[in-house]
Amino acid sequence: MTTHPILRYAAIYGLLSGIVIIAILIAGMNVGGIGHSMWFGYLVMLAALTFIFVGVKRYRDIEKGGVIRFLPALGTGLAIAVVAGIAYVAIWESYLAATGYRFMDDYIASTIAAQRAAGVKGAELAGQIAELEAMRVQYANPLIRLPMTFCEVFPVGFIVSLVSAAILRNPRVLPLRA
Repeated sequence: MTTHPILRYAAIYGLLSGIVIIAILIAGMNVGGIGHSMWFGYLVMLAALTFIFVGVKRYRDIEKGGVIRFLPALGTGLAIAVVAGIAYVAIWESYLAATGYRFMDDYIASTIAAQRAAGVKGAELAGQIAELEAMRVQYANPLIRLPMTFCEVFPVGFIVSLVSAAILRNPRVLPLRA
C-alpha cells in the first residue's frame, strides 16, 4: 500500500517544521527566558514554517513536473502546517510532562515579577494576578491546553501556506531545473 505523495511531504516537512519550532522555543526558555517573548516565538515559527514553502516547492517540482495550481499548493501547505502543529503539540506536551508541568508556574512568577519591576501595585497588580490564576486553571485542562497550543502555530502556518501557494503557482518562480 502506497501513501499519497502529499501525505509524505506533509509528514517530512511538517515534522521538520514542528521539531525546529519547539526545539528553539524550549532552548530559548531555558537560556535566559528569551523563549517567553512573543516576538521571538513568532519569528521562530515564521522561520521554521518556511519548510512549508520548501515542501510545496518540492511537491510541485518532483510530483507535478514543475507546475501546480493554487488550490493543490494550498492543500499541500495546509497539510504540512497541520503536521507541524501536531508535532509542536506532541513535543510540548512531552516537555511539560518531563518538567512536572511547572511551565505555567514559572510563566506566572516571571510575569508577576516583571509587573512588580514595572511599578504595578495594589488593585491593578491583584487584578492581573487573578487573571493569571484563572489562566493557570484553564491551562491545567488538556481539553483547553491542547487546542490552545495547536492554535499558537497553525495560524502562522495558514498564512505561510497562502503565500507559498500564491507564489509557487507560477512555474517561473524558482523553476524546476533539469
